Amino acid sequence: RTRRPRGGPSRPAPRDGALMGAVLAALGTMAAIAVVGWLLARSRALGPHAEQVLARAVFVIAAPSLLAVTIARADLALLLSRQALVIAATTLVVVAVAAAVLRGLWKRPVGEATIGTLAASYVNAGNLGIPIAVYLLGDAVAVVPTLLFQLLVLAPVAFTILDAQAERDPVREHAASGGQEPVADAADDVAAPARGRGLGRARRVLARTLRNPIIIGALTGVVLSVLPWDVPDVVLEPFRLIGAAAAPLALLTFGMSLAGLGRGADRDRSRPRELALVVVLRSVVHPLLAILLGRALGLEGVELLAVGTMAALPTAQNVLVYAVQYDRGRALARDAGLVTTLLALPVLLGIAALLS
Repeated sequence: RTRRPRGGPSRPAPRDGALMGAVLAALGTMAAIAVVGWLLARSRALGPHAEQVLARAVFVIAAPSLLAVTIARADLALLLSRQALVIAATTLVVVAVAAAVLRGLWKRPVGEATIGTLAASYVNAGNLGIPIAVYLLGDAVAVVPTLLFQLLVLAPVAFTILDAQAERDPVREHAASGGQEPVADAADDVAAPARGRGLGRARRVLARTLRNPIIIGALTGVVLSVLPWDVPDVVLEPFRLIGAAAAPLALLTFGMSLAGLGRGADRDRSRPRELALVVVLRSVVHPLLAILLGRALGLEGVELLAVGTMAALPTAQNVLVYAVQYDRGRALARDAGLVTTLLALPVLLGIAALLS
């Protein structure tokens, strides 16, 4: 594979005006697609269950295909770089704070706390991160550590927790499994000894987790990446084409989720304190932590700007897809995605001004 050379000269940080253009272009594209989703939902052109169908299409086929191809072509050695260390360490701090407050202090249910933690830590590295990374470094290499950490660490842990909660809730398990029957009947647990019940539940959770399409896609990408030869493009091309639909479909789902605000069942709103926590962690705390730790580790110039920018990206729309899929924390995922996306431009321009 062609690897990006290391140790080259550091490029100067980009000018604010050029960065503004890149951010505006990316945000404008996202907004346009979300508006189309809003219009489709308002007109009911795709039927009453379109949001759930599109979310499931992203979750089951489009996102796994995108992840497999992206990771297969990534240089996993990037996980050992200083940039990757900054991203991993600061993201784990955000995860710990969000989980401690949502679950430990405010006693939110595990599923809702998990979605809230994802909303605070899982960033829009694909939709918005890739265009900005291309501008910063001339290619998408800056976004790879963030993508890999989210796909190989955050997503598997979150899905394991969400699958375990679905296992305890037969109704939501039935929805999360796409209408399939639960793996085992609850009567078996009642009849089995306590230890057997625990082992049986652990096996079922592990089986559900390993069948999770997102995790399958990420693991497939890792296997392809470590192979001693390159997988031919003709093999990956169908998955690349399907994966290209993940971002626009997720944005359409996001737009559809906004169409019902103030109407009927969608009058549910996120709790203000929870939304405030997620937004502050996502748009303020994480980028500041990344810049401070990056400086401490000797990053400077465009490398420091890159980690600060990646940490300041808004909440990924995939979080809403996961919330819809598991029927947990939909309002918080939706509102966090909206507010952090609106804040993305001033936050990114502030970082550019600070580090230029």
